[in-house]
Amino acid sequence: MTLPYDSDALADAAAAQPARLKDPGLRPGPRASNAGEADSCQAAPPLPGGRSSAHGPEVAPPAPGPQTSGIGTGKDPAAEPGKPRSRKAALLTAGLVGTLLLLALLSTGVGAYEIPLGDVLASVQHRVGLGGAPLDRVGESVLWNVRLPRVVLALLVGASLGCAGALMQGVFGNPLAEPGVIGISAGSAVGAVAAIGLGLSFFGNWTITVCAFVAGLITVASVYLLSRNGGKTEVVTLILTGIAVNAFAGALIGLFVFFADSGQVNQITFWQLGSLAQATWPKVLAVLPCALAGLLAAPFYARRLDLLALGERPARHLGIDVERLRLALILVVALLTAAAVAVAGVITFVGLLVPHLLRMANGPGHRFLVPGSALAGAVVLMAGDLAARTIARPAELPLGVLTALIGSPFFFWLLRRTRRKQGGWA
Repeated sequence: MTLPYDSDALADAAAAQPARLKDPGLRPGPRASNAGEADSCQAAPPLPGGRSSAHGPEVAPPAPGPQTSGIGTGKDPAAEPGKPRSRKAALLTAGLVGTLLLLALLSTGVGAYEIPLGDVLASVQHRVGLGGAPLDRVGESVLWNVRLPRVVLALLVGASLGCAGALMQGVFGNPLAEPGVIGISAGSAVGAVAAIGLGLSFFGNWTITVCAFVAGLITVASVYLLSRNGGKTEVVTLILTGIAVNAFAGALIGLFVFFADSGQVNQITFWQLGSLAQATWPKVLAVLPCALAGLLAAPFYARRLDLLALGERPARHLGIDVERLRLALILVVALLTAAAVAVAGVITFVGLLVPHLLRMANGPGHRFLVPGSALAGAVVLMAGDLAARTIARPAELPLGVLTALIGSPFFFWLLRRTRRKQGGWA
């Protein structure tokens, strides 16, 4: 069946309210049911540049100069307000990319072993065959075996968490949603803690990472299956099931900690605090396929997320299979978050705050919000990691603790600001 709607136009309408058209020349005159009533009707007030008659006003002649209302010009007036927003999105994208490059250069040079920026660039040029010169043996080892893997891992983990947060908030239609709501982070933590507490080593150094990744995916599948009823899953049921699974995961972690020895307790605690201190090229290669798959797939759902913002019933009328869309996006979120948590531990507030900031800057349209959240998440995590390892040099703060310390007061301010602006939550 052909739908009498333009889904692209409705997606734009869901992302931004179009401007209303106002044209005083199109104001109608008095209605008349017959000629007698028409003769007895009072004349309409005169219009600027025109005259009144008993049968309604005559339309004033158009003023000289170009038409600006968009009617009769072949342009869509509702699309014109989107042009400034598109320019703002382009400026924000350029700013995020520039900030990311600057932070990457700073992160490679700043630390306990200082490497001048010029030496970093010279070493990179030498490695890619564009001239330059290598550093000394210690400098080359620090740059290529310690700093650069950490920078790339921060980029991948931050982009994955930011993008996953934007997708979760779009799927649930709730700005408070984040990947931890459906138990991905808690499930991955159970897998990692179980591997540490039970002393598993069947994958060597990869055992904790593999267990965390698999446990996160199993947890998401369990939440989805438990909340499914009658071939459908409701948002409220998903959230409540996720809360119950999070509580159960927390109890399992407590049991493993209780039976672990002191060395295992320290390892479990350090993993749960979140850190990129153990970044290596093999870990980068491990998270790269999952992160790339999720980040490349996510923007293709932006249009459908804009239509879903109209509500489930209107989205279904526009041809969106809401159940299939929700399942696909939950799988993408699970892939991104489980991969990130498996290599970096539990890092909070990135997936929650980043989409909020971009909505404040450019509105709720997902065509910019989804890829923009990936860029902004990478910026936030790279900046946080740089701060975590430089604030207390030569010691290093846990990255998850730092993001929570900064993110929670900022989110509280954001809630207060939103409530004050809207005049309450009702």
